Amino acid sequence: MFDKTKDGEWVCAEGDRHDKTIKLPCYGIVVTFALYESGELRSDLSSGHHARNKFDIWIDGIESMILAHAIAGVDIESPAYIEGIETAVEAVANHI
Repeated sequence: MFDKTKDGEWVCAEGDRHDKTIKLPCYGIVVTFALYESGELRSDLSSGHHARNKFDIWIDGIESMILAHAIAGVDIESPAYIEGIETAVEAVANHI
């Protein structure tokens, strides 16, 4: 089972593997993962077309970073982190 420490880090009992799902309040982002192992991220951001455009490629990078941070134990639910996601997506949209 996952527990959040006073430092905001996620910890689980040794040998205890449970998937955790986090639904973020932006862009329909849902992250499902096992701490320090693997996971997946779904969102409303990418177009889903086979012919990927520049926006989708940049968004894949942002989504990969969010997933990697969640797996590593970073608190992706913090207001500052969510603001960072929104700023990064806006920057990509403004750049493309």
